[in-house]
Amino acid sequence: MIKTENLNFLYPSAEDANDNQNALTNLNITVKKGEFVAILGHNGSGKSTLAKHINALLTPTSGAIYVNELDTSDSKNIWPIRQSIGMLFQNPDNQIVASIVEEDVAFGPENLGVPPQEIRQRVDDALATVGMTEHAESPPHNLSGGQKQRVAIAGVLAMKPDCIVLDEPTAMLDPQGRKEVIGTALHLNQEYGVTVILITHFMEEAALAQRVIVMHGGQVAMDDTPHNVFSQVTKMESLGIGVPQITALAHKLQPSANLPITVDEFVQQINIPQPQQPPSRYAPLQTTAPILALKDVSHTYSPGTPFEKKAIDGINIDIHLGEIMAIIGHTGSGKSTLIQHLNGLLTPTEGYVEFSGKTITKDDLVNLRQQVGLVFQYPEHQLFESTVSKDIAFGPKQLGLSEEETNDRVRQALATVGLPEALMEKSPFELSGGQKRRVAIAGVLAMHPQVLVLDEPTAGLDPQGKRELQQQILTMHKELGIAVVLISHSMEDVAALAHKIVVLNHGHIAHHGMSQEIFSKNRELMDIGLDTPELTKLFARLHEINPSIPKGVFSLADAMHVLNCDCLEGEA
Repeated sequence: MIKTENLNFLYPSAEDANDNQNALTNLNITVKKGEFVAILGHNGSGKSTLAKHINALLTPTSGAIYVNELDTSDSKNIWPIRQSIGMLFQNPDNQIVASIVEEDVAFGPENLGVPPQEIRQRVDDALATVGMTEHAESPPHNLSGGQKQRVAIAGVLAMKPDCIVLDEPTAMLDPQGRKEVIGTALHLNQEYGVTVILITHFMEEAALAQRVIVMHGGQVAMDDTPHNVFSQVTKMESLGIGVPQITALAHKLQPSANLPITVDEFVQQINIPQPQQPPSRYAPLQTTAPILALKDVSHTYSPGTPFEKKAIDGINIDIHLGEIMAIIGHTGSGKSTLIQHLNGLLTPTEGYVEFSGKTITKDDLVNLRQQVGLVFQYPEHQLFESTVSKDIAFGPKQLGLSEEETNDRVRQALATVGLPEALMEKSPFELSGGQKRRVAIAGVLAMHPQVLVLDEPTAGLDPQGKRELQQQILTMHKELGIAVVLISHSMEDVAALAHKIVVLNHGHIAHHGMSQEIFSKNRELMDIGLDTPELTKLFARLHEINPSIPKGVFSLADAMHVLNCDCLEGEA
């Protein structure tokens, strides 16, 4: 169905492709009709570039790619190719064009010239297939991220493609949304025979595929079944990807040629040694007053209008120096609204915010924003200067610091986030995704805040980039002694970093406590659209089999400690 022959592609300029990362070199891949293929690779390995070739958004520099035996380089084939290949991108908000769900799903067939009666049937069938019939007349902006992505899938399905290409469709979704989208993809493949090509950074998603292709430097580094690919732990790590945590733990305990990739397989295959108790997760002694506190904070958008909505209600949180607090919750739970109160981007409709014991007023907002640094999701979008050093220096300059002190802060911030001074005069837009994140964080650190708020800091990064950024967060937290507030949909990130967790549900605090305590509430978290790390599920299962095995385990380092195997260097 899809075949590349010595496919080469080079972007026309380094600016377009990050120093020609994402280029493709002598690529030979065949995807058969009805396959479910996952494509893995580090940022810049060429995954998305390949996806754009599959439906002729890009055409080869040399070589060829054929879709249903049609050459994508031939302009007369573009229309039938795009009818047979549906594309779904990372952000569902960028794909939805209509104000009503069923109108959005009808958009594609209308542009294909499908008769109105058939469009009606296609829309109904597509919404039923993705489980969104009851939302047919809803405005898309009222839906969750996972629901929006399912609407986007329905819009593709209504055009009756032979193949759907999903380019990191769950990167911005909460755990429930991820399950909905991946479940829909599996359903389409298994029940309707739709070919699915899934590009993902989530190893657990790739494990569900029939076949995994690993890309590296624009070429195919591995191509095999999930078990055969993930069992090559050392090679996967050398490619900057890694393996599911279940597999990594099994490899430490019992290396073999066919390692488990699910909880059930682990229980069946791995001999469990005599366990010991997990180490206590470090948390600072809170003998001092909180540095930042929310007191009965509520916020209502558009009060007194038909669009009035209370986003958070009666929030009480204390944040202390030296601790890492995670705020988690399903899409729409109020996380973004809450964190914007931490540095005064929003002010409470009710209640108040305290910094160092003082209630914040409008006159205090400038000082508050110097002390509480906020790094938004995809912080590379905050970069704007011509060089790394100028971008990091922007904040200190606004404080009126001398050039010498500003330069000192730039160097300190770069060192804290683990970037070499050699990058100072480079354009921030020439850096890798992980480096851009760290430059954006350095720009906030250069202001010398006491509280650092990170909104989805690892979203969209490959596994190696995630591990590096996690380690940098832990390092700077330890070295600077600041408070870190982390917002994340990744339970693995939260498990690796956080001492405490606040769980939001529909604008209220549903749970609040130490990480071990919160992750032990697996059923309660799932009931509100969240999840626990796969390792936590594994140890809950092992505890049922052998009560001497503790169930409060949620990080790879803790799991290795409990089962008496050597910890991986640098694991949190």
